[in-house]
Amino acid sequence: MEIILKEDVVNLGYKNDIVTVKSGYGRNYLIPTGKAVIASPAAKKMLAEELKQRAHKLEKIKKDAEALAESLKDVALTIPTKVSATGAIYGSVGSIQVADELAKLGHTIDRKMIVVKGQVKEVGHYKAVIRLHKEVSVEIPFEVVAEA
Repeated sequence: MEIILKEDVVNLGYKNDIVTVKSGYGRNYLIPTGKAVIASPAAKKMLAEELKQRAHKLEKIKKDAEALAESLKDVALTIPTKVSATGAIYGSVGSIQVADELAKLGHTIDRKMIVVKGQVKEVGHYKAVIRLHKEVSVEIPFEVVAEA
């Protein structure tokens, strides 16, 4: 089943992409929640016209994402957390904690745009990928340390 995405869907595509999904996923989840519409010939024509009209806006959004990626390029985070005597973290560190640390540095980034590679359950060095645009992403190194 071909659908047109109305918003970004993780591991599927970005807004205004035409993707092929299984019928049940499209009919039972994506279309009822408003995340997608069926890619009929009329809908495809409307999408092409809309994209043509919004081309300059999309270019500005991409330039803004590239500028934000440039400012985030040299950022290295240190995330303090509660740690047991063996060095294991109580719970885990995820995108929420990375977003909070970036907010402390003055970078407001939605946590849904942050992907932490692997599970962070011990003290050490890790990497997170921030997807700012479908063509722009930046990798941020972060270190998990014990709280003082």
